[in-house]
Amino acid sequence: MDLHGAFDAPVPAVVLAEGAFGTTEGKTANGVVMHSELFEARAVVDSARAGRTAADVLGRDDVADVPVVASVDAALERAPETEALVIGVAPAGGQLPDAWVEDIERAMRAGCDVVSGLHTFLSERPRWQELAAESGVRLFDVRKPPAGDDLRVGDGRVDDVDADVVLTMGTDCAVGKRTTTFELYRAAREAGLDAGWVATGQTGIMVGAHRGVVVDRVPADFTAGVVEDLVCAVAEDHDFVFVEGQAALTHRAYSGVTLSLLHGANPDAVVLVDDPDREGRADFERFSVAGVEREVAAIESLAGSPDETETPVAALSTWGDADEQSAAWGLPAGNVYDDGGPERLLDAVLDAL
Repeated sequence: MDLHGAFDAPVPAVVLAEGAFGTTEGKTANGVVMHSELFEARAVVDSARAGRTAADVLGRDDVADVPVVASVDAALERAPETEALVIGVAPAGGQLPDAWVEDIERAMRAGCDVVSGLHTFLSERPRWQELAAESGVRLFDVRKPPAGDDLRVGDGRVDDVDADVVLTMGTDCAVGKRTTTFELYRAAREAGLDAGWVATGQTGIMVGAHRGVVVDRVPADFTAGVVEDLVCAVAEDHDFVFVEGQAALTHRAYSGVTLSLLHGANPDAVVLVDDPDREGRADFERFSVAGVEREVAAIESLAGSPDETETPVAALSTWGDADEQSAAWGLPAGNVYDDGGPERLLDAVLDAL
């Protein structure tokens, strides 16, 4: 999906994050408020945190003092110029909560397009189609997979791109792959490099990746081919392509999608993301984290093809102390939340390339 092609950035937006802003369940809303190059948040809707600001809730000095309000009505009163409602939370099961229906309808009648990451596809429901037509607005379901005619298996065409491709991988889920990808991309742009990036989850698409797909909605046989198409599309216009990874090769539940991303992107370098304090896998208590050493070995053994040069793990993006983690694993390391952290990682990538 290419939201850039549908909107003229920056788009004044209200972010719906009811009950979850600043939490892991609200990571899409958090990401849009912190990083979006496409949507400019003018208000956040979360009745549990109303009266505070986004900077306060997120604990970030680099985030604007966007007001958090209790309803879409209150948000539109604060920001009548709003052009889009971004649904930044996917509740358990991914369905549309009844309590949100009125808020979404109010936004549409006020002239707001709706950008949704729900498993419920609003654009396919007659009720929402009719309201959109009446209100003259558009519905974007970012989790909708590519149409059948756009699906194909990977055939290696990514090998022919002229751009350098960098894939962000992880030792587990929810360790910061999307954040690291964006920070690398931003550091590259600030360094004067012609960079673009590919998202593989809903947050990255809403943040404003140049191309993206919610990869867990793509049929398994076609995942590598879809990723290959996205990388090739971005590589046509940029010298560097940063690709958001998913899960971990050593993760028993999700390794299939991780391997498809690795083969579809066929990167020239990999940045590995790790939380050094994590021992058990997120949401899987019986699974332990394999660790940096085993993940690096898995990546290097499965990347590329036998007739190609090896794909290096160029750097470690860590939640911990960068110098300590670099010494522990023998890899250049950086913490993207530290001053100069993204630049350290970028320097290591450029050295490897």
